[in-house]
Amino acid sequence: MIIYNVTINIEETVHDKWIDWMRNKHINDVLATGLFISARLVKVLVDEEMGGVTYSVQYLAPSRENLEMYYKHHAPRLRQEGLELFADKMLAFRTELEVMNEFFHESN
Repeated sequence: MIIYNVTINIEETVHDKWIDWMRNKHINDVLATGLFISARLVKVLVDEEMGGVTYSVQYLAPSRENLEMYYKHHAPRLRQEGLELFADKMLAFRTELEVMNEFFHESN
């Protein structure tokens, strides 16, 4: 499994519009590609010196090949929409993570 992690710092002036777009459009559009199993939107609980609010969106891909297909066939179009809407109001960086093991607490 591969986690495609996108960390975004969004200016507070467009925060509400951005969070609505992420929850109701963008994440669903990425999942609609059929290349990811699930997605998780999480807020980073750190006060940023540069201001704004930081989030991490974590998309779970079953394989590296799925992620490469996303990059090749979908990422440019989906990234462009965010740039058109929020341009200089957001800063994003991406990380790829390989899931090595998962551990769960066993309840009694």
